[in-house]
Amino acid sequence: MFEVKGLRTGYGQIEVIKGLDLHAGDNETLAIMGRNGMGKTTLFKTLIGLLSATHGEVRLDGEDLTPLAAHRRVAGGLAYVPQGRMIFPTLTVEENINAGLETVKPKRIPSEIFDLFPVLHEMRHRKGGNLSGGQQQQLAIARALVSNPKVLLLDEPTEGIQPSVIKDIAKTLNEISRMREITIIVSEQILSFTMEIADRLLVIESGQIVHETDRANCDEQTISKFLSV
Repeated sequence: MFEVKGLRTGYGQIEVIKGLDLHAGDNETLAIMGRNGMGKTTLFKTLIGLLSATHGEVRLDGEDLTPLAAHRRVAGGLAYVPQGRMIFPTLTVEENINAGLETVKPKRIPSEIFDLFPVLHEMRHRKGGNLSGGQQQQLAIARALVSNPKVLLLDEPTEGIQPSVIKDIAKTLNEISRMREITIIVSEQILSFTMEIADRLLVIESGQIVHETDRANCDEQTISKFLSV
């Protein structure tokens, strides 16, 4: 359903992603784990089109997205929540969510968004910059969801979030998976979080996938060794 073949990219002469392959099925949640500097954010920026691939393909439902600009990939079914959330701090919660409606009709926030994120409904007139880190993360996810994606990419969604809120985010992502039946791909370093949400776990190291397991057969000690410095 979502497939990456032989992907290579980097910055200038420095290659970061080195012939990477992965696939994710319909309504599957895939976690890509790895230490800082292993290529997770570079991979996600390349998948959404913020970085150009030097080689390889990114396909969604058989369509090659590789030559498309980021906004065309969003229209084609990809959505992206970047590391650090990147909400608009001077816009209200409602205005932030409306920004995600650019590629869809009608230009109206679905009621289910506020069912998933009731705190955002309560704070819909508050400036995004006045929200807590966890609330901003919910806002960024809500903004991505209103584009009706087939695949939701989340880059380190737990970064800077307190542990009690991390559990809430895991619960929300599981609810999104049930309600929307979409594919979710998450980059992450917190193993307990990924074990709550992921059907499969991959480990990226130096721009390549070096380990893969489904959740039922996951050896947490093995994953932890990859994550330790």
